[in-house]
Amino acid sequence: MAGTVTVPGANVPSTPLLKDELDIVIPTIRNLDFLEMWRPFFQPYHLIIVQDGDPTKTIKVPEGFDYELYNRNDINRILGPKASCISFKDSACRCFGYMVSKKKYIYTIDDDCFVAKDPTGKDINALEQHIKNILSPSTPFFFNTLYDPYREGADFVRGYPFSLREGAHTAVSHGLWLNIPDYDAPTQLVKPKERNERYVDAVMTIPKGTLFPMCGMNLCFDRDLIGPAMYFGLMGDGQPIGRYDDMWAGWCVKVICDHLSLGVKTGLPYIWHSKASNPFVNLKKEYKGIFWQEDIIPFFQNVTIPKECDTVQKCYIYLSGQVKEKLGKIDPYFVKLADAMVTWIEAWDELNPTTAAAENGKAK
Repeated sequence: MAGTVTVPGANVPSTPLLKDELDIVIPTIRNLDFLEMWRPFFQPYHLIIVQDGDPTKTIKVPEGFDYELYNRNDINRILGPKASCISFKDSACRCFGYMVSKKKYIYTIDDDCFVAKDPTGKDINALEQHIKNILSPSTPFFFNTLYDPYREGADFVRGYPFSLREGAHTAVSHGLWLNIPDYDAPTQLVKPKERNERYVDAVMTIPKGTLFPMCGMNLCFDRDLIGPAMYFGLMGDGQPIGRYDDMWAGWCVKVICDHLSLGVKTGLPYIWHSKASNPFVNLKKEYKGIFWQEDIIPFFQNVTIPKECDTVQKCYIYLSGQVKEKLGKIDPYFVKLADAMVTWIEAWDELNPTTAAAENGKAK
């Protein structure tokens, strides 16, 4: 892995971290002018752009970026009948980029997210901070009151078991946002002018057994460790629900990470979320989810994955069966979603035969 070689006074490492081991996945329906602001940080990396909506529309990408772009026609061509598992007219389509990537790590960002500044006024290199998070261990089994003990200037506090100080592999780095908060529609409606101006200089591991609402607009993960579970579900066009794609993935991922003794970090880095989506449109998308989540969350809190599920794929297939059995009683949508989860794994293994073979070998 590439080390950090920092030039005094520069915002960017002279040797970008994980330059050849990380893809940046961006879902979009518009020209990607926002990349100009990210050019100092993103230009060394390969981009995978997943174009949502009308596939005949031409998406313009600023010159100088190394990228591949997929639209709905490409998804249908590559996956065939299994393309049904990829959402249409919803940012959940981004997970197709995770599937076709051949890199070990993925960073995904929305096209309305800009470079934020830290309290000193310096531009935040969000990608570099994510990489630092993902390359350092997590502490899911015992909470450290100084948060991440692996950060410079921190350590394990008195009373922290020495047997746990080696930590666990970090599978997910969940970043945050300044300006427009990631609120649901009811909260948007009652707090239309609220802005997040609070910069908290902290990274923490989410404890084992604790779920969290994962936001997909500023997210990094180890594709080799947890990639097959990063399915953003069936949302958007033709589905009774939207805006729960990243949260669904987050609940599945966290349960599987807990089972496989992997870590999830949250906190730094911040990005600048530039615009709020329409709360009335959001309410229409979220309406059923607001009710359903009162059953979905207890389901994930209580599900127990059997010991023989020793790979991500096995865990995910088991979860799909539980979704069909337990959540299918709430609405037929969950039966359809459970089937799509299986289709997703089948498609993942077809496009990633080396990973699938390694998983099968481990199972033996």
